[in-house]
Amino acid sequence: MVSTTLKSTRRQSYLWYWLAAFLFVLAGCSSLPTIVPDLARPGPAVQLEGARGPLSSAHSKAILDRLENRSQGSGIFDHHLAREEAIVGSPLTAGNQVLLLQDGPATYQAMYAAILAAQDHINMETYILDDDEVGQRFVQALIVKQAQGVQVNLIRDSVGTLGTPPALFQQLTDSGVQVLEFNPINPLLSRKEWTLNQRDHRKLLIVDGHTAFLGGINISSVYSGGSFSRRSRHRPDTGVAWRDTDLQLQGPVVAELQKLFLATWEKQKGEPLPEKNYFPPPEHVGPHVVRAIGSSPDDPFSLIYVTLLSAITSAEVSVNITNAYFAPDPQLLDALEAAAGRGVDVALILPSQTDSWLVFHAGRNYYDRLLRAGVKIHERQGAILHSKTALIDGVWATVGSTNLDWRSFLHNYELNAVVLGSEFGKQVQAMFDRDLAASDTITLEQWQRRPLGLRLKEWFARVWEYWL
Repeated sequence: MVSTTLKSTRRQSYLWYWLAAFLFVLAGCSSLPTIVPDLARPGPAVQLEGARGPLSSAHSKAILDRLENRSQGSGIFDHHLAREEAIVGSPLTAGNQVLLLQDGPATYQAMYAAILAAQDHINMETYILDDDEVGQRFVQALIVKQAQGVQVNLIRDSVGTLGTPPALFQQLTDSGVQVLEFNPINPLLSRKEWTLNQRDHRKLLIVDGHTAFLGGINISSVYSGGSFSRRSRHRPDTGVAWRDTDLQLQGPVVAELQKLFLATWEKQKGEPLPEKNYFPPPEHVGPHVVRAIGSSPDDPFSLIYVTLLSAITSAEVSVNITNAYFAPDPQLLDALEAAAGRGVDVALILPSQTDSWLVFHAGRNYYDRLLRAGVKIHERQGAILHSKTALIDGVWATVGSTNLDWRSFLHNYELNAVVLGSEFGKQVQAMFDRDLAASDTITLEQWQRRPLGLRLKEWFARVWEYWL
């Protein structure tokens, strides 16, 4: 478990880091960059990729037509897919199997089983890896697999693991695991240009090039409890349960995720990786059409963010968003308001409590504006909300690591998967409805009566939101 002393040390370390980052970035930031390209440009015809490579135009169209017909004519394909194709470079892959994982226990169980079954390699990328019960369980499993001849490669963010004892990573290294520290805080350890403010917020596990996991879940005992069980909401070891979401994926999309992992390793100038079968022949294993989207500060704009904006702009029926850290920029605010203005049911599930005080109050600063525009706002009770999901018109779903704040849009390496189709959309909708049932609705009348103290916190937090 994470001790009180360790938590306090981590909070103090984070405070000093963000102060240094603020001073470092402030010197080079005089204006906000343009994030979004022209979404009105028509894109090329959508072409899917399958287990044996690119599908023909006719085959691609048949699959998409089938998805559209099952979606009761929502129009999301006509209005969204071509735009997304013009923006995102990664292919839209067919033949995948996607499993929705809710909360830490289910996710850890699936991840741990995949690790124990590994035969060739394990590639893992994480923001936080705590030295607690859960972290030690994963560390020991990785060491065992390395000893069995399975190559283990780990990317860990320098800030996210700031409170983790170096001895834990030395233990992994001594066992043969390749450990890469992403953008070390110490400039003397940097292998490239020192970019303190760029962080690796991705959470990714790839096993044997066949199975992948991604989402918002870090490796930490804060996820030990389920957030929907009354009995586990208040645990003596971790306090309030954390509510998060991950995906388990198999099929051709795993190769795209593997490319992103290896590209990050190369950009960070990690040691050459041992030769392994990182790209086994892909197989058609399920019905899901999936696109893997990675964003980084090296891109001219956040690909995940632009894709989400495109989906919201294309929405005709509903926009359901669940997000842990909500500090939107003007373009996202405009998109949400415009969708509500044209009759789309726009609903947000946001935290009622958080581990990030500044982001929490920066986001609440926009409640008045959004409520006046007809956007519905709900705050999740009984858990610390850490999910990052969206469902548009019941057929366009995304799960990943990306928050709706400036840090994710501009400064972080992030990773999301977009899944198309009403079958998977129904699963995401059912999850949204469960969170909604555990949430309190915020009304405009209620919000306008909030005390002056909250208003001052919102004003103060908004000043910092670009650097949060």
